[in-house]
Amino acid sequence: MYDLIEAGKVAKAASFKLMNIDSNKKNKALNAIADLLIENTDEILEENKKDLESLLKNNEKSGFYDRLKLTPERISQMAEGVRQVATLADPVGEVTEMTKRPNGLMIGRKRVPLGVIGIIFEARPNVTVDAAALCLKTSNVCILRGGSEAINSNKVLTKIMKQALASTDVPVDAISLVEDTSREIATQMMRLNEYIDVLIPRGGAGLIKTVVNTATVPVIETGTGNCHIYVEKSADIDMAANIIENAKTTRVSVCNAAESLLIDEKIAQKALPVIFEKLKAHNVEVFGCSKTCEILKDAKPATDEDFRTEYLDYKISVKVVRDIDEAIEHINLYSTKHSEAIITTDYEKSQRFLASVDSAAVYVNASTRFTDGFEFGFGAEIGISTQKLHARGPLGLRELTTSKYIIYGNGQIR
Repeated sequence: MYDLIEAGKVAKAASFKLMNIDSNKKNKALNAIADLLIENTDEILEENKKDLESLLKNNEKSGFYDRLKLTPERISQMAEGVRQVATLADPVGEVTEMTKRPNGLMIGRKRVPLGVIGIIFEARPNVTVDAAALCLKTSNVCILRGGSEAINSNKVLTKIMKQALASTDVPVDAISLVEDTSREIATQMMRLNEYIDVLIPRGGAGLIKTVVNTATVPVIETGTGNCHIYVEKSADIDMAANIIENAKTTRVSVCNAAESLLIDEKIAQKALPVIFEKLKAHNVEVFGCSKTCEILKDAKPATDEDFRTEYLDYKISVKVVRDIDEAIEHINLYSTKHSEAIITTDYEKSQRFLASVDSAAVYVNASTRFTDGFEFGFGAEIGISTQKLHARGPLGLRELTTSKYIIYGNGQIR
């Protein structure tokens, strides 16, 4: 049986070593990881193929298959993400403030690593590399626990990364993979307070709910993405159609894909057919309110559950709304607080939308697909936090640090 306690001890010991490794050495390690990923593309694809074949035997839906599938291009993107992380400023050690007290004490705040970060995720092998890179850059040790569907992919990626670390000054144990994918081990990991400082779940609603409800280790909650786009009455219809097509269809299996469309009743009759033509080309199913079904004969009646659903598939819910107030009310009721967008030429309406929609990322005239650490300039990301404490939005380098007070004195006593 996998010894998670021993793995925790090893990780904790490595964290004390890693916090004293300077930025140049960490960057060399990151670039070494990127190089080896590219060099071993064929081996990675071979192991990923085993996972894909196993998945097909279980007749999994297309969206899940897409999340698991690696290609030479995706491996190249992973490597590029690691390289970009290496180029970013290292937040560790930054002194964010320093004040002098009346008694002469100098009190400052310094950015420090969180320590050992446990990451529980599902069938996205890219998370294995993204998470490891971000943790390494911020001097955090990571314990990775992926799903059984991606076990072969995760094993080979972890092996390659550890091989890269072996040629550097970064401890090899800075990255580890829990190869036992049983629920019992996952539950044990959620309660390993002595060795894991923070737990980050990344996956579907079921996984995230389980971790939040079960863990005694502090959790940074990454959320599911029931993302909305609202087409306001002044919108450029062609722009709206292009944005919605991009947000819904470029990659349906990701959390920043649009799942719900709201449209002002004053332009619904004209705009919906134009938008639907774009979606129809991708065989997107529309689940709409009664007004939507009157305008689009191919639409199916939507239930309340449809408006709450993160489809991760070629499906979208549509509702015709009276005005921006109803749109905002609908979004704040059904949203998972991830990403929402308004398409409009009315500046006042755009500002009201930005101020009133309670989500981690709110857009004006742009696709929700940009909610991503790479697109935000953070390099890779561990996930999108939809909670309000500690971090919100893409979890990049700064969000993987905490702070401690540093105090300089010259003999003061109290």
